[in-house]
Amino acid sequence: MVSPLLAKAAPSGREIVNVTPERAGWTHVGFRALRLAAGESEAVETGERELCLVVLTGTVDVTIDGETYSHLGTRNSVFEEVSPAAVYVPAGKVVHIRAVRAAEVALCSAPADARNRKVQVLDPKNMKRSVRGKGTNTRYVCDILPHDDPTAAHLLVVEVMTPASHSSSYPPHKHDQETPPTETQLEETYYHRLNPPQGFAFQRVYTDDRSLDEACAVEDHDVVMVPRGYHPVVAPHGYDLYYLNVMAGPNRFWVFKNDPQHEWMLK
Repeated sequence: MVSPLLAKAAPSGREIVNVTPERAGWTHVGFRALRLAAGESEAVETGERELCLVVLTGTVDVTIDGETYSHLGTRNSVFEEVSPAAVYVPAGKVVHIRAVRAAEVALCSAPADARNRKVQVLDPKNMKRSVRGKGTNTRYVCDILPHDDPTAAHLLVVEVMTPASHSSSYPPHKHDQETPPTETQLEETYYHRLNPPQGFAFQRVYTDDRSLDEACAVEDHDVVMVPRGYHPVVAPHGYDLYYLNVMAGPNRFWVFKNDPQHEWMLK
C-alpha cells in the first residue's frame, strides 16, 4: 500500500509529478516537475503565488513580460557538482518555458505577499555550496533560495546530494511549530532522484507521539510530502540520492528541532 505522503512519479509524459496544496492537505507548498523535449514549450501562470523555477537538467529559455532569459541551465545530471540555474517569479506573471535541449524543470511555489517583488535570475555562481555531517552522515548542499535571501516572500529551495550508504536529514529533525527562535513551522516536499535511476531510498516521517508514522520507499522522481514531524532519509549501498527540497510556512525562517532521542550523536 502506497503511503498517503508519497506522490509517485509518472514514468512517461510531460508532467512527472504535481503536488498542489489541495492534494497535500496543507496551505503553502506547491511542487511540479516537468520533462520537456528539445523545442517543447510550457506556459505557467503564477496567479496569487510566487514561483521558483529550477532547471534541474538541460537548457531552457524563459520569457516573462516580454523579456527572454536565454540558455539557462548547463547540467546533464543533477548529480554533477554544479549549481542549477533558477528564476524567481512573483505573483501575477505568465512564464513561458522553451527547452533549448531536453530538460527537466522544477516549479516550486508558495503564496505571495503584498510587496512589489521583481523577477530575478538566481545566478548559480552565487549559490552557497556546503558540506553537512560527517562519516556516513555526510551530504552535499546547494542553497538555491535560502531564508537569508530577501528575494522571496515564503519560498525556501535547496538541493542535497547524499552519497550511497549515507543518511540525510539526520539526526531526525522537524519544523512544525511556530515557536521562533527555537523552531518554525514549514511544510516541505522532497523530490527524489536516484543514480543509477533504477535505485531506491527510504524516508520516514513521524511525530513524537507517533500519530503520524509513515515509511516510504522512494524511487526515481518520486515526491515525499512532509506536513509535520521528523523526516530522515537513507540511501542504500550502490545508489546515490539527490533531492530538491521546497519549504514554506507562515514566516520565511528555517529553524528546526532535533529528535531528542537521537540528538546524542551530535555531541
